[in-house]
Amino acid sequence: MTTTHYADAIAQVQTPLVVNQAIAENTYLMRVSAPHIAKTFRPGQFVMIRIAGMDAPLIGRAFAIYDVHNGEDGTPEFIDLIYLRKGALTLPLSAAPVGTQVSLWGPLGNSFIDDSFLGEPHSRQPCDRLIMAVGGIGQTPMLVTGRHALTNGWAGRVEMIYGARRASLLAGVDDFRAAGFALTLCTDDGSEGQQARVPDVLADRLTQLRSSSPEERIRILTCGPEIMMEKVAEVGARFGAEVLVSMETPMACGIGICFSCVAKIRLEDVASEHVAPGQCEWDYKRTCVEGPIFNACEVCW
Repeated sequence: MTTTHYADAIAQVQTPLVVNQAIAENTYLMRVSAPHIAKTFRPGQFVMIRIAGMDAPLIGRAFAIYDVHNGEDGTPEFIDLIYLRKGALTLPLSAAPVGTQVSLWGPLGNSFIDDSFLGEPHSRQPCDRLIMAVGGIGQTPMLVTGRHALTNGWAGRVEMIYGARRASLLAGVDDFRAAGFALTLCTDDGSEGQQARVPDVLADRLTQLRSSSPEERIRILTCGPEIMMEKVAEVGARFGAEVLVSMETPMACGIGICFSCVAKIRLEDVASEHVAPGQCEWDYKRTCVEGPIFNACEVCW
């Protein structure tokens, strides 16, 4: 059962940019003061952003929360967001100086760290090994997620397989290493790490792990291009590992009223014998309030 996460406890704030700087090719990190969001969000959730006073684009854009920093009083105050400079919002945002006012609302959506999107209120069961398989800008929700897994005991070990087209597009590598993740990099052109794709690197790693520790409980988190997530889901299923996906469907409102961010999610009450091989009976689910996190086995790719 998919649970709906209505946005009835969010904060909407207008706040200046504290940091807005390039950290990789066409990739920027912005930091804003948003204490309510910093204190209440859960790993995997996101916020919607607009540049204050700008009518174009009229609608906001969804950014996953990348990191949190404390204020002078020692409590969470600032949130970091990473974005790719490529569209109607992010192009002017990348040129905005520190002090520019932005509007944001959140936290939104469900989380990697609990089972609430399956209708269960309790925390997710611990795993022996958490593997985060990400590509492109899909690394953005993983820093706080992996760190939370280590510090709160719901994963014994945390690994990250991070891929991009070329080395210059890899962003946050030092942060992931500093967080204690076992990091494997891969690029399409071989300019950094292995010359390979994320699903192939994941398959090789799972082959090693299943050979040495066949009973190890492995959970995989993935975010990035949809074709990559589909292949990661196939690899995880082949090796008997649970896979959770963070869908990156374009959003307009972020609060479930516009139905622009729907994903095809499998219907649980349809008998499998009525479904043709390679197909599934599905319904549209809103990524903003019924996601963005889904079990990979529920997604009709």
